[in-house]
This record gives sequence, structure tokens and C-alpha cells, in this order.
Amino acid sequence: MGMRRRLATLALLLIATGALAAVARAEIVQSGDLRVAFRGSFSPQTLPRERPAPIAVELDGEISTTDGSQPPPLQQLRLELNSAGRIDARGLPACRGAALQATSSEQALERCRPARIGHGQFEARLLFSGRPILVDGRALVFNGPVDGRPGMFIHIYISHPVKVTLVIPLKIERGSGSFGTVLSTRVPKLAGGIGSITELQLRIGRRYSYRGVAHSYLSAACAAPEGFPGATFPFARAAFSFPGGRTMHTVLSRSCQVRSQGESG
Repeated sequence: MGMRRRLATLALLLIATGALAAVARAEIVQSGDLRVAFRGSFSPQTLPRERPAPIAVELDGEISTTDGSQPPPLQQLRLELNSAGRIDARGLPACRGAALQATSSEQALERCRPARIGHGQFEARLLFSGRPILVDGRALVFNGPVDGRPGMFIHIYISHPVKVTLVIPLKIERGSGSFGTVLSTRVPKLAGGIGSITELQLRIGRRYSYRGVAHSYLSAACAAPEGFPGATFPFARAAFSFPGGRTMHTVLSRSCQVRSQGESG
């Protein structure tokens, strides 16, 4: 076996090992008694080297405390995605945030189903009548403008012990350097301030047709150097901000493999 072939084989093994570790690993950061775990992945992981191909992204943020008490509410979130990916909402129906307020999950879908771009689950803790109550439910993601700019809305609905709708608007902007897309938001108070989101899992991705042309809301390429079968790269960078000026930062690194020319997506 020649040196070049041995190096290529080693690179494949390293990429495969890194990809498996990335799927299982969460990046965990801690400040005092507050802990944030951030996970993320994309599929498929085999992509063209230069031409973007459709993908879906999965994100999971978990907020907890070391003593098990209710964590402070998340006030701001900033999420940056790698420059090899892009968002394309051309021709995709849009939903207005006002249409989602005070709606259940079913009502939100009745009003904005054509604009749906993702779904997931959430968990939260409410201090109801002085007692902590754990709640969970469905999360929906819709395409729509935020403050006149491209954006999306995360819709969360709690049916018990009180009916609560939370609509989180995320503004989409261009970033710089390794992170070309920025999603940011100020998170509204949950249940008038008595609640804290403790986990949010989302899968975002949508394929659709516009004017007879296939589109994907999310797409990406595997920007590996020529001659390499894949690459490990900074996939996402996140900043979670809480009351008192406390902000926690984390970065996820992930791997991709280059799709051969004859391989379909």
C-alpha cells in the first residue's frame, strides 16, 4: 500500500471516529451552579465538496442546575452556523408572529402549516402556586419575518396546569468568518415569568418546490480540501444569556465526508 493510500485510509478512519464521537457528545459549560448542555448534528453527513445539497439540522439545548433547583429563565440566545451552510426561503410561505399568539399546536398548524420548517419537543419548569411543576410538549418552527427581516418562529404550547403559548422570534442575519449565518433572539417570558425552559430539541429542514424548481430551506457542502475525503469543522457556536449579565458560550465541532460524483443525495 502506497504512502498516499495509507494517508487516505487514516483520514477516513479519523473522520469516521470523529463523526461517531460528535453524535454522542454534548458540549457542557458551567457557571456557578448553572449548567448548559448543547448538542447538534446535521444529516446527511456525506455532501458534495463544492455544490450545496439539502440537509436537516438537529439542535438540542438543555439548561439545569447542579442542585436540581429551577434554573433562571433564558433571556437571550445567539446561534451561529458554519459558513458552508446556507438558508434559502425563496418562495416559501411565511407566517406572521401575531398569527401564532395564544394558539395551541393544532391551531398554529391550521393557520401556518405551509410555513412550517421544523418540529421538536420541549421541557419546562413552572413555579405554580409556589410548587415546581414539570411540563413538556410539542415545539413547532415556522418561516416568517422578524422585525421586517428574514426569520423564524419557535412555537411552544403548554396545556396543563395552565394554558400557555410562547412564541420565540429568531432573526436571521449574515455572520462573518467561519460562521456565516446568525440566529438571535430575546426570549419572551414564559407564563408571565414563573417558568423556565429546561430543554428544547428541534429538527429544522424542509424541501419544497418553487416555480418548478426544487429548493431546500437548509443546504450545505463539505468544504474539505482537494484530495481529502472529508473534514472536521466548527459546526455551530452558541451564546446563552441569563439574568444578572451571565452569558455562557459553547462551540460544536462536527465532521462531514465528501460525496463521490456518482453518489446521489
